[in-house]
Amino acid sequence: MGSSTTVVLRRRTEAPKPGRTLRNRSNSRKMVEEDEYSDTSCEKCGSGEYPAQLLLCDKCDRGFHLFCLRPILASVPKGSWFCPSCDDNKNLTKFPLVQTKIVDFFRIQRPSNSINEFSPGKDCQKKRKRGSSLVVSKKRRRLLPFNPTKDPTRRLEQMTSLATALLAAGADFSNELTYIPGMAPRTANHAALEREGMQVLSKDDTETLQLCKNMMKQGEWPPLMVVFDPKEGFTVEADAIIKDWTMITEYVGDVDYLNNREADDGDSMMTLLTTNDPSKDLVICPDKHSNIARFINGINNHTPAGKKKQNLKCVRFDVDGECRVLLVANRDIRKGERLYYDYNGYENEYPTEHFV
Repeated sequence: MGSSTTVVLRRRTEAPKPGRTLRNRSNSRKMVEEDEYSDTSCEKCGSGEYPAQLLLCDKCDRGFHLFCLRPILASVPKGSWFCPSCDDNKNLTKFPLVQTKIVDFFRIQRPSNSINEFSPGKDCQKKRKRGSSLVVSKKRRRLLPFNPTKDPTRRLEQMTSLATALLAAGADFSNELTYIPGMAPRTANHAALEREGMQVLSKDDTETLQLCKNMMKQGEWPPLMVVFDPKEGFTVEADAIIKDWTMITEYVGDVDYLNNREADDGDSMMTLLTTNDPSKDLVICPDKHSNIARFINGINNHTPAGKKKQNLKCVRFDVDGECRVLLVANRDIRKGERLYYDYNGYENEYPTEHFV
């Protein structure tokens, strides 16, 4: 993997379109014209500017800018929306710190006591040793596998934090791309169709990717903790030092045709495949099936301070003929540091100017 690696296109959703954000309380899915609420101002900042980004509470009818809310909303949420004062579900339900429940939730493929007793075998140790430092060849750098937390209790806490976030988001855990009947079939994910070509993941790096997947199946977890921040919402922190060029996670979810998702108001769609035929373009939709990648936040790429936060890069690869999206550390990351990457890559479709 060289410095010329193509940065993945980050779609999530396009910026809110003028005249589509204000919603009528009597029908929360109905968009209303701006002049009906021309005197509406934001309860947070007091301004009536940016009416296209004013969201009305479906209970009290008060207005809030999407970017003034904490956490910020990137787009109009599906269904009814209630402001912080009217929301009756303010308390976050935490997933129980019970080993058997965690094993079942993540479908760990070892006996329930394996999380406490599992010790990496010689093969795993050998492979991890090979990538334990930044090995620079003449042509490229090798991906490093993550180093799992050794303390089994802490690993359980890490998994519990992700389970809590997934439950709050209404999603099931999946660590692979999922293909659902009625959406794009797996045969549609053909890397050779990529409009500008796609870099092939090397044999060594493919082995590292698979090693990370296998470790997670066995209860060996990357040193990451999902936390809830009142300003940013769910976000991900490094729970140990992470080396530059370490494999963090794959971006996963349901694979669908982009054309099927043009009216989707979710904020987490990821570009998977861009072809010369728009009807064949694919996106990853993590709203129903996802992993920790969904909760890694983006930088404000309009400010120098925002750009300095970036410690991951999002890259697309041809892996055995299929498109895959990987999140990789692009510098050493301190313990306790939050993870960020650039949602836009080079498309600049995702509105990040109000990100904290």
